[in-house]
Amino acid sequence: MSELLSNPTAAFGLIVVVALLLTALLAPVLASHDPNVIDLGNALSPPSSQHWFGTDELGRDIYSRIVYGTRISLTFIVIVSVIVGPVGLLVGTTAGYFGGWCDTVMMRITDIFLSFPSLILALAFVAALGAGLENAIVAIALTAWPPIARLARAETLTFRGADYIAASRMQGASALRIIVKSIMPMCLPSVLVRITLSMATVILTAAGLGFLGLGAQPPLPEWGAMIATGRRYMLDNWWLVAFPGGAILLVSLAFNLLGDGLRDALDPKQK
Repeated sequence: MSELLSNPTAAFGLIVVVALLLTALLAPVLASHDPNVIDLGNALSPPSSQHWFGTDELGRDIYSRIVYGTRISLTFIVIVSVIVGPVGLLVGTTAGYFGGWCDTVMMRITDIFLSFPSLILALAFVAALGAGLENAIVAIALTAWPPIARLARAETLTFRGADYIAASRMQGASALRIIVKSIMPMCLPSVLVRITLSMATVILTAAGLGFLGLGAQPPLPEWGAMIATGRRYMLDNWWLVAFPGGAILLVSLAFNLLGDGLRDALDPKQK
């Protein structure tokens, strides 16, 4: 933690991520209005003391919708991380440890996923599963695990010939035990950094799906969907897209900076 805080850019990223967590937790307290209450009399009002970020075409308070939108973004981040971390780690370490046909099959499947841009592949999965928040999370998770599997495999190839692995094998440890107890812990720092860096892509993909109407559905205050509805009025009412876009930019930048800081802190070669 001290190494992160001593790095200004990493500290900034950490502060923004912590602020995201607190905002999602305290959304009812921090929001100034109900995010779904329609007030047509105040539609398209500019930023003011009453509505800090202005109102949208239905008179809903944009600041409150962005505050509640942190919960949706955090839902994407947490669930996708919980899915892709173990899946990518298991696939990568298994392929790297066993090698041979197992490695070939698993990595060719991984290459197929990597050959498509993440947003395009997520669109294909959502088209098959149907629009909605849950299906968007599943689609993003299906596109986010291959880079982690590739990284875990590369790390495993450097560890599987180590003396402590040979000693465990000679003592009768099963392949599963060696992978779980000896190899996975060694891969965790690199995987953690990769997951953190991937969160920016997850947020952008989620916003892209929301913008296209395939992610979180109205009236949920998802940032990409807010930009999609506000783009029709943005020439005269800039705040409709500026503030949700700024939120996406800030959170994505924060995860990238935090990931860079974690890499410097956890990689002994950087010290």
